[in-house]
Amino acid sequence: MSGVHSHHAIDYVEITVTDIDAAKAFYASAFGWSLVDYGPDYAGIEGNGKEMGGLRRDSQVRAGGPLVILYSDDLEGSADAVEAAGGRILEPIYSFPGGRRFHFADPAGNELAVWSEQPA
Repeated sequence: MSGVHSHHAIDYVEITVTDIDAAKAFYASAFGWSLVDYGPDYAGIEGNGKEMGGLRRDSQVRAGGPLVILYSDDLEGSADAVEAAGGRILEPIYSFPGGRRFHFADPAGNELAVWSEQPA
């Protein structure tokens, strides 16, 4: 991914879909989105010189809509801050191609994620 990331800013929106190919065709046709394949279960959404979202395949689409993803300069510190503020870690820090991330629930139960680029 290229572009500038800002600490704790909304950085990426992930849309859960049940059929990647159908979703890619829809978003490309309806909005002219450029999509980058990362395998059978994921396609990145490119715009303004950077990847700004993704289509992620799952067996079902859960209530709550797209997953909002924040960027962090200090992933571990952000995870600690989430818990200290009363949030709940749903998925501990894990690696994915290009970075690491974790998912959390805010006190109201909304699920968000925080990501960081792979350490050099």
